Amino acid sequence: MMEPKNTEAKHWSKVELLHETVRNPNIHLRGKHSYYSGAWTGSFEDSVVRYHYGDEYSLKTWEPMWPIDQLHIGDYVCIGAEAVILMGGNHTHRADWFSLYPFPEVIAEAYAGKGDTRIGDGAWIGMRAMIMPGVTIGEGAVVASGAIVTRDVAPYTIVAGNPAKPVRQRFSADVVARLLELDIYHWDDAKFTALREHITSQDIDVLVAASEQYDQKHGRPA
Repeated sequence: MMEPKNTEAKHWSKVELLHETVRNPNIHLRGKHSYYSGAWTGSFEDSVVRYHYGDEYSLKTWEPMWPIDQLHIGDYVCIGAEAVILMGGNHTHRADWFSLYPFPEVIAEAYAGKGDTRIGDGAWIGMRAMIMPGVTIGEGAVVASGAIVTRDVAPYTIVAGNPAKPVRQRFSADVVARLLELDIYHWDDAKFTALREHITSQDIDVLVAASEQYDQKHGRPA
């Protein structure tokens, strides 16, 4: 008997909340606000995350011969349609060997892992961007549409191009340092909600003062 098809129409105004859909044990989510805007594609796991052991088919079909790279996604991450997060399962093409072909009898020796991939809190991955294996995207960073990220991206930095290069910092170095010290994405829901009007603004002095006042009012250590 055929399974019924999901007939719900997709639309660009609808998003997939990752904590509701991700099942791969090698994908680690922090928080419940990160989303994939997949109106023109399949689900996040089916279309964005590529070559990653831990989906239903790979778990039933083979035992991995090497440590599995992990994907870590922070909270409040926005991922645009048709983005690709390329994982290490495809890293069996040795450029230092005469043949790049992944022959089965030497597949374990051919594998060259790049480590875990990390997307920091509050980052924005643009439509059709590609994140290569082992890359870390910093807090609040922006990856432009179509960019191919081959190296780590610093917090609150905008990158674009192939390979992706820094375009500019979203804020001054001083403001970035103060934002990282505030650690806003690790505030509990009550504080984050109470100070949202200051988070969605541009005045770092007001945000810092509001955070201090909130902590004093609620008896929290500085």
